[in-house]
Amino acid sequence: MDGFSDLNLFALVARNRNLAAAARELGVTPPAVSKRLAQLERRLGVRLMNRTTRRLSLTPEGELYLANGSRILDELSELEQLVTRSRAEPTGLLRVNASFGFGRAHIAPAVSEFVERFPAMKIQLHLTDRPLSLQEEGFDIGIRFGEVPDVRVNARLLLKNRRIVCASPAYLKRHGKPSGPHDLTRHACIVLRENESAYGSWHFSRGKRTETIKVDGALSSNDGSAVLRWALDGRGIVVRSQWEIAGHIARKELVPLLVEWMLPNADIHAIYLERNKLSAKLRTFVDFLGDHLREAFGAEG
Repeated sequence: MDGFSDLNLFALVARNRNLAAAARELGVTPPAVSKRLAQLERRLGVRLMNRTTRRLSLTPEGELYLANGSRILDELSELEQLVTRSRAEPTGLLRVNASFGFGRAHIAPAVSEFVERFPAMKIQLHLTDRPLSLQEEGFDIGIRFGEVPDVRVNARLLLKNRRIVCASPAYLKRHGKPSGPHDLTRHACIVLRENESAYGSWHFSRGKRTETIKVDGALSSNDGSAVLRWALDGRGIVVRSQWEIAGHIARKELVPLLVEWMLPNADIHAIYLERNKLSAKLRTFVDFLGDHLREAFGAEG
């Protein structure tokens, strides 16, 4: 094997964290991939991966080889596209992680349009109920809401987005509107159980003033679509993202509440590792995704 073949093989196995999945993409058998990986490790004189019956994990040497090797592969791809004057036609594979609700509603349609425009591209879209690590799971791009706390990743703002307190007209006719955050303690609130956030704690700010309200109600779920359905049915007050409820508000099926108060930032970002920031395929996809979302929501660029 030449050095670039080694890098391509290792990067593919590292992305999948599974020999069988890598073998399927290459069109060979898992033992063949295992043999080539062992040959690479013997040539380098170091172990790159720890193998168990369930999955593979990178050693520190493997992390170093992947980080720098991926950059070299991207630079080679950039060079080839430049030489062949095909820079406007990105090629290759991108693995994308997004949440179920937003991924189904908006990322999947964007991916469909993207591959129609750029047929040499391949996209693997992996939807999950909570964000996955780009580094550990081998993703090129993650779609995230709110602040991006990990300093090891780059972030591109795709769409401004607010969290909104709202309820149906039927609920408000029976129970009235809250005039301030503390009034929520006297209302039926529908709680979404997600990530590691404190259950039933809603955080408000208004200028320099902040309030954290512990809300409660008969209904809670870990699924945003279920929570929204209950709110539309008049079962209580809910907090949902602007992207999800803008149409319901326009049709007067939901009424925004406490509009002078702000909830935590819910802006939508694409995040990616430092080693991928110059990749033509990644840059083209992120630009396309941002344009697609802004057009879908009528937002300015």
